[in-house]
Amino acid sequence: MVTRRIAATAIGLSLIAAIASAAPAHRPRNINAREHRQTERIRDGKEHSQLTRAELDRLRADEPAIRAEERVYRRSGNGFNRAERRDLERDLNRTSREIYRARHNEREP
Repeated sequence: MVTRRIAATAIGLSLIAAIASAAPAHRPRNINAREHRQTERIRDGKEHSQLTRAELDRLRADEPAIRAEERVYRRSGNGFNRAERRDLERDLNRTSREIYRARHNEREP
């Protein structure tokens, strides 16, 4: 009886460990980390000649606007409230879509 419990516990723990190790890596919910990743994507698009000059200028103009909005929100109180975070996430999502579309529209720079 005790042997079965030990065996069942060992199997259960090994299954949990296997599931945990197979889970995808979680990206941090950090606004600054997203901004950094998007800047890298823009830089990669430039290096691989996927962006025209106009696309590059437009995407680069989005970055300081989002950072300025973030600064305003951070000064308004103790960090972000839910609505402010949602607004920044929406802006970052929009910029991310613009980066993807600009890099995949097959225009020649």
